Amino acid sequence: MKTGIHPTYGYVVYRDRSADYSFLTRSTATSDKTVEWSDGKTYPVLDVDISSGSHPFWTGKQRLLDTAGRVEKFRAKYARARGGK
Repeated sequence: MKTGIHPTYGYVVYRDRSADYSFLTRSTATSDKTVEWSDGKTYPVLDVDISSGSHPFWTGKQRLLDTAGRVEKFRAKYARARGGK
């Protein structure tokens, strides 16, 4: 590898505040905010909106959408528009 052209690869904490879930991993991402991890060391922290701790697929709390009703509404809307031409 060439020296001086690659980003630093270090430990980072990803934190999902909505699920109160965080994990330590290695990444090239950086942050000015830091957090003290359970090992007593301080690491940069990145706040994310969705993680495996809050995503419906991974938590098993999926919501079923009324797609049939939405499709029918869409078809009715454009059937009226087509009939008006």
